[in-house]
Amino acid sequence: MNTSKTFTENEIATIVVDAALKIHKQLGSGLMESAYQKVMMIELAKRGLSVESEVPIPVIFEGNQIDSGFRADIVVENKVILELKAIQRNNYVHKQQLLSYLKLSNLKLGLVINFGSQLIKDGINRVVNGLEED
Repeated sequence: MNTSKTFTENEIATIVVDAALKIHKQLGSGLMESAYQKVMMIELAKRGLSVESEVPIPVIFEGNQIDSGFRADIVVENKVILELKAIQRNNYVHKQQLLSYLKLSNLKLGLVINFGSQLIKDGINRVVNGLEED
């Protein structure tokens, strides 16, 4: 859905967290990541956000683009990367991976959302790359 409103990174994050709470409340944990990804895409589009899935993240080294196979699970409004998980507990490496994606794409905010957490609030991690608070 294309909207005329321009969202800040923090506004997007607020909408995403609310959507994640709704999805986790209705579906719980235990599904595969791909199911949560599809549901998240539907829910964010319903809320008026533009979303893309499996967005390639190129690696540029000394002017050469390297075919790395990195893909962001979801990119919202071309501003925020969502890395979705469905595992027992969050892992430090997932935040580091997301930070790398942010740096490679020149984006400033990402969220790791682990739908496998018993409480979704414990499964959401904010990762920033030079974002100034608004």
